[in-house]
Formats: sequence, C-alpha cells, structure tokens
Amino acid sequence: MNELIELAREARESSYAPYSEYHVGAALETSDGTIFTGCNIENANYSNSVHAEELALSEAVREGYRTFDRIAVSSSELDGVTPCGMCRQSLAEFCPEDLEILCDDGDSVSTYTLGELIPNTIHRGMLE
Repeated sequence: MNELIELAREARESSYAPYSEYHVGAALETSDGTIFTGCNIENANYSNSVHAEELALSEAVREGYRTFDRIAVSSSELDGVTPCGMCRQSLAEFCPEDLEILCDDGDSVSTYTLGELIPNTIHRGMLE
C-alpha cells in the first residue's frame, strides 16, 4: 500500500469524531518530500469542527511550506472519501490543479487531481 495512504490511516487513529463516528486522516506531501498529517476533530457546534486536510495544510503552512505535490485521505469506512468542497478550496489556495489526491478504498486507491475535483476555483491569483 502507498506510504502516504498508510500515514493518513495512522493520522486517522487520532481523530476525535464522537458525533458522526466518521474518522478521517490526511497526509500532505510538500514538494521537497516533507509530510504533514492531520485528523478530523469534531465539535458539538459542527461549524467549529476541523477537517483532516485542513489540519495537515495548516501545519504545513505554519512551518513555512507553500508548495505541495500530493495528499492522501483515509476514512474509517475505507470508502474512498475525497476532500469536501471546503477542503478542496483550501487546498486550491496553495496547490496546483495537478495536485494528486489519493483516496483510500481499503484494498485499492482512487486517484484524482485537484482540478478534476474542483474546477474553476476561487484562486489566490485574485490577490496578485
């Protein structure tokens, strides 16, 4: 199995999801090969919940990284979960359309690009 998927699975184990019981982990790889992981952290007020992809991205940005090559996502259901729309837009702020997104199906991995999952994003280029 892919190393990035394995790291996403490991991150998923730290998830706090008492409400949905849907545990998610993510592993984000920078362009220099550094990997940051994250897990979902739920809150009774769902709008205050943190998604696994957001946490991994936030940690990477906090450490000064701005270029990324791949992200893997794994859920407790091993259902091939993809990043939600909010996470896709957050990734689009820092990642190219060809960012590889690996989704854990259990015995296999489905692969997409960010551009396939969220075309025509609100892009950071608007700030330039």
